[in-house]
Amino acid sequence: MSGGADAGRRAELERSLAQVTERIERACADAGRDPADLTLVVVTKRFPLEDVLALHELGVRDIGENRDQEAGEKVAELRERLGADAPTVHFIGQLQSNKAGHVAGYADVVQSADRAKIVDALARGAQASGRDVDVLVQVGLDDEQGRGGVRPDEAATLADRVAGHDGLRLRGVMAVAPLDADPAPAFARLRELADGIRSKHPDAHWISAGMSGDLEAAVAHGATHLRVGTAILGSRTAVL
Repeated sequence: MSGGADAGRRAELERSLAQVTERIERACADAGRDPADLTLVVVTKRFPLEDVLALHELGVRDIGENRDQEAGEKVAELRERLGADAPTVHFIGQLQSNKAGHVAGYADVVQSADRAKIVDALARGAQASGRDVDVLVQVGLDDEQGRGGVRPDEAATLADRVAGHDGLRLRGVMAVAPLDADPAPAFARLRELADGIRSKHPDAHWISAGMSGDLEAAVAHGATHLRVGTAILGSRTAVL
């Protein structure tokens, strides 16, 4: 992975990033919110380092990855090139317990903690690496298999477990809206859960919700972090 995106690709990314930024600003205006209170996490999984570097030049400071092997290699090179100015790395994919420790060694944020076994493995990895990792509890808002997420009625207990570990900082909750359904009720439910967790853990004020197709609904229901990939980078047919 060397060099940067060519001029055509950089211009394409600049246009699409501007379009998404405009959507966020409109959604915030409709909801009476300040766009400065939201963090855009650009989902760069399956896209090359050149795209990430171009996005960095365009002001992107948070990226999302979901495959450990790809992310670990990409992040290492990003940090070698950019040093302290490298973007904040959010791991957003489902985790296996045997990979969680490795992820904790390079991810700044893990958004997909959904089982006690994962939380414990993240804590061991963070402690072994001498790092503090921000963690979100992923909540399952539908019955789809393979999408991850703790049951809503178990989210508070898992949040307590995260908060009880050295090396982990509980920051809030994350969820993916149900497929083929109005996302608004799910995001409203997520906000209720987030409020309950924050009442016990005041620093857990992040709500990661909303992607390319439903970011407006997420903004309307209190999202603080938006995970947007396709609307900025295009279809994920690119490979490293």
